[in-house]
Amino acid sequence: MQSIKGYKLLTASAALMAGLACAGAHAADAAVVKLGFAAPLTGPQAHYGEDMKNGLTLALEEANQQAIELDGKTVRFELVTRDDQADPRTAVQVAQQIVDEGVQGVLGHFNSGTTIPASSVYHDAGLPQIAMATSPQYTEQGYDTTFRMMTSDTQQGAAAGEFVVKDLGAKNVALIDDRTAYGQGLADQVAKAVEAHGGKIVAREYTTDKANDFAAILTNIKNVKPDAIFFGGLDAQSGPMRRQMVTLGMQAPLVSGEMTRSETFLKLAGPAANGTYASLAGVPLAQMAAGERFQEAYKTRFKTDPGVYAPYAYDGAWSMIIAMKEAGSAKPEAYLPKLAALKRAGATSQEIAYDDKGDLKEISVTIYEVKDGKWEMVKTMVSKAPSGS
Repeated sequence: MQSIKGYKLLTASAALMAGLACAGAHAADAAVVKLGFAAPLTGPQAHYGEDMKNGLTLALEEANQQAIELDGKTVRFELVTRDDQADPRTAVQVAQQIVDEGVQGVLGHFNSGTTIPASSVYHDAGLPQIAMATSPQYTEQGYDTTFRMMTSDTQQGAAAGEFVVKDLGAKNVALIDDRTAYGQGLADQVAKAVEAHGGKIVAREYTTDKANDFAAILTNIKNVKPDAIFFGGLDAQSGPMRRQMVTLGMQAPLVSGEMTRSETFLKLAGPAANGTYASLAGVPLAQMAAGERFQEAYKTRFKTDPGVYAPYAYDGAWSMIIAMKEAGSAKPEAYLPKLAALKRAGATSQEIAYDDKGDLKEISVTIYEVKDGKWEMVKTMVSKAPSGS
């Protein structure tokens, strides 16, 4: 992989350890630049937050090896971490705590339902925010401080809805969502795409992100005999939901979003997981611009393979750091214009750039299917956002 705006993805344990030792030797002389991070780090969604945090940590540790100079001083990046518990009210509280810590930017939150209310706190403080959140509402607020790490639900939902109708041949589709900003937003976009491609929504049911018994809503759906069922929500719900579908003898496939495309879903659904489809923003790790090298560096550092979100978090952190380098400053008002105009190659894509809302210009979505208890790629769709968007 070529050098990306002055950095190279580390690929060997020796290089990583040597760099960290060097960074430690100069730590006392470096000025600290704090970056905020919040995500669910406890509870049923903690595995999402930890995966995201690891990607950020890897990026910051690499940056700290470079002795980057900002505002005339060599700096060391530190992550100010808070657990928002995937709860909107808690998210606003921890957002204010993060602001009070004197951070220079924010890498988070994870969930759309927490990111959106927290974003107003960061905007009021003038802090650029790069979030994992995929709800369209996040970047439609008119804030100049909001940016994404992943493809939005508008983009992903359009691809998933098209796949359901065109590839699965489903004319009659049932929808279930968990009423979160993420789940409802994704389901709404899928509904639009299904209808745009000639399909029909024959039922729409609702649950919560705490539920585990779906017998009633699945029975209602079974009665209308859909060709496919789309669920907008988390793996903690889609796993038992799929298992209960099989128990009820439902033949329609379950289709869901990226939060279902996880090892946790496979464990919760068990043998019933087979035949489930999930859309995922981006392309498979092996097809990413520097996916294999990222995986090697990640595994060296954390002794495990990266999850879905780590590489996007990693690129989000580097986008903020590179914007600071280009501005020569960690001051938000100085590097924000550089972030908005950023064009660079990263681990996940050769073309990382934002439109005027803060959405990624490159639209990439991959569909996966569970076969023999494993997620396997079905197809990838890559396109560009409309010019001027």
